[in-house]
Amino acid sequence: MWDPAQYLAFADHRGRPFYELVARVGAESPRRVVDVGCGPGNLTLSLASRWPSAVVEAFDSSSEMVEAARAAGVEARVDDVTTWEPLPDTDVVVSNAVLQWVASHPSIVSKWATSLPAGAWLAFQVPGNYSDPSHRLIREVAGPSLAHVFRAEKPVLDPVEYAELLAGCSSVDAWETTYVQRLSGPDPVLEWVTGTALRPVRAALSSSDWEAFVAELAPRLREAYPERADGTTWFPFRRIFVVAQV
Repeated sequence: MWDPAQYLAFADHRGRPFYELVARVGAESPRRVVDVGCGPGNLTLSLASRWPSAVVEAFDSSSEMVEAARAAGVEARVDDVTTWEPLPDTDVVVSNAVLQWVASHPSIVSKWATSLPAGAWLAFQVPGNYSDPSHRLIREVAGPSLAHVFRAEKPVLDPVEYAELLAGCSSVDAWETTYVQRLSGPDPVLEWVTGTALRPVRAALSSSDWEAFVAELAPRLREAYPERADGTTWFPFRRIFVVAQV
């Protein structure tokens, strides 16, 4: 289950990659713009503002996220990224921090590229920090008994691999950025991963086991990401971006 409030606790940091991704999309007057995995809808609204004449289609696999998006004024629906297909008038497809949850996403992305009309834009962004302490420590604390809840150790491709995947497009732009995020509050890295990477762990544990898990993980994260004298914490976060025009 996704918690929109937990996810939005770091809305500024989570939103910045989205804006930098969409800034590379050169569509002028698209007929239909699709937000694949719209989450709570706060970023979907910016798509409607940029392209006011377009039909904005938004969906997410989480009913909680869709409910939050609808409350924000987005006409969102529950749908599955693995079965969704673009309509013939789809000129822009955007996916922000979603495809890393889908093991088959490379083949899905390839299928979208061949299904979209000529000149359409495909833009997506995925986290690339799976070898960082935040994720490595989660796996260590989880141990073998929870190994089944995790995706592959590297659930995303590197920029060059994505570029090769979409090499048949008329243009492809793939890059990576490491954001050195300044977080505040007690155990901010724990709070961050609780809204994303720890979701499958939380779902697999009872309340008491979850509390024990967090009690073991928290000090390890504090050591890996020490609090500064002013009470803030640096949290480097690598992101991988791809924008292609078909």
